[in-house]
Amino acid sequence: MAPEITAAMVKKLRDQTGAGMMECKAALAQANGDFEEANTVLRKRGLATAAKKAGRTASEGLIGFRLSPDHTSGMLVEVNCESDFVARTDDFQQLISDVLTEIDKAGDNASDDWLKDPQGPIVKRLTPTIAKLGENMAVRRFVRYTGRGYVGQYIHQGGKIGVQVEFGGVTPQIAALEAFTTLVKEIAMQIAAASPTAAQYVSRKDVPADILEKEKVIYRAQMETSGKPANVIEKIVEGKLGSFYSQVVLPDQPSIRDPKATVADVLGAAAKTLGAPIAVTRFARLKVGETSL
Repeated sequence: MAPEITAAMVKKLRDQTGAGMMECKAALAQANGDFEEANTVLRKRGLATAAKKAGRTASEGLIGFRLSPDHTSGMLVEVNCESDFVARTDDFQQLISDVLTEIDKAGDNASDDWLKDPQGPIVKRLTPTIAKLGENMAVRRFVRYTGRGYVGQYIHQGGKIGVQVEFGGVTPQIAALEAFTTLVKEIAMQIAAASPTAAQYVSRKDVPADILEKEKVIYRAQMETSGKPANVIEKIVEGKLGSFYSQVVLPDQPSIRDPKATVADVLGAAAKTLGAPIAVTRFARLKVGETSL
């Protein structure tokens, strides 16, 4: 004789799994009241439910963030779902927190392949939340900095844009200064304000040679019918590269606070105030729905 499935049993399983009341009751009935077996039944159904939803577009979501108290490490992660309504739920917020914890635990072993591994911890975290909230979800990308400098963050538009920036040359004394805190926020906001294709490099020497050559070829082609001597054309090309650098190299960009000054000027002025040179060593900008850093 099948055991009676009481309301208390259903509630207990629902609290454990987050599944719907009717699903819990059916799972308990199938498992003859065995909670462990019922949990397995729900997990199997969750996998099937997640698979059905996998083809649906998940272009909403939030940028999750975590920063160590001493600013020596930080993480950003883009977690996607189908609607902004779901993105604001407690369950989705918990998912983001769980994903950040898994990335932190994995450390240097965290990678794009690890992120998408069907047997990995991220996919296993996603599956029950997909089953519970009824939307396709994905963890598209993450950024993790640790152990190389002072890490700052800026979260914009309620979590739709996240910036992480790392500074070199920061002593504990400098980190404690209000002027430095202001600088970190200003640089992070500068990066947040850029388009996804802008501010890709921390210095001119970081721009790949093939990208520079491609730009030069375009500029030379523009001057083909000008009739100017080759040496003059090369000077013009070099001048045009300055405009290119001002778009893709962070220190060359016009400051959002004062367009007459560059970010390099802002950093230089800060160095005088702080009594030591401060450099941006790396940075990332994540925006929900975009594919580039």
